[in-house]
Amino acid sequence: MSSTSGGELLEVDDLHTFYGNIEALKGVSLRVSEGEVVTLIGANGAGKSTTLRSVSGLTPPRTGTIRFRGRDISVTPPQEIVRLGISHAPEGRHVFPRMTVIDNLMLGAFLRRDGGIEADLERVFKLFPRLEERRKQKGGTMSGGEQQMLAIGRALMANPDLLLLDEPSMGLAPILVERIYETIAEINRQGTTILLVEQNANFALEISTRGYVLETGQVALSDAAHALRENDDVKKAYLGI
Repeated sequence: MSSTSGGELLEVDDLHTFYGNIEALKGVSLRVSEGEVVTLIGANGAGKSTTLRSVSGLTPPRTGTIRFRGRDISVTPPQEIVRLGISHAPEGRHVFPRMTVIDNLMLGAFLRRDGGIEADLERVFKLFPRLEERRKQKGGTMSGGEQQMLAIGRALMANPDLLLLDEPSMGLAPILVERIYETIAEINRQGTTILLVEQNANFALEISTRGYVLETGQVALSDAAHALRENDDVKKAYLGI
């Protein structure tokens, strides 16, 4: 279970986000409090990834409001959102294949001007010892699990207050999924708030405080994570029970 939540960190109100003429989000609203792990679950095409992309500025909403620490960031450019304290590890990892592990990680700190970069690099290496072992290896030659570690590590190098994780278990062997989720729980224990998108609802809800179920671009259900795990509809649709 994640750490105790504090004040409201992220407030999303009535988001309508489009890809061309296709409305992907149809009024999504959610809250993430300081210290929480909040999970978005739902079928493919439900709007989970689009919600993260809207928050990080990659696919800005057409209408609706996104506030981070009370500041409206609905039309803020992505690089400025990173500066404010939100970092995004996207679906599909998107590591830079011809760059080394260390160069990929340092790109995550590109916008920083503080003196804590080396300490955060050591933090990433402690969380993911494999990355330290492979620091000079090119990202494109690594396994899927190693690339996922690298994508999360790169996002952490921005020193975010809020970490957006999109499908961190996708395509990984079960033993690696378990390892990744142990590390996500540890990242949260160390003080980083997390908004998580995940198909593997069992793992996600196990480490989460609360969850939202998205269906066709709308929030169909929201509750405490333990309550969602016991909900019969959620069990049938997303937990394989």
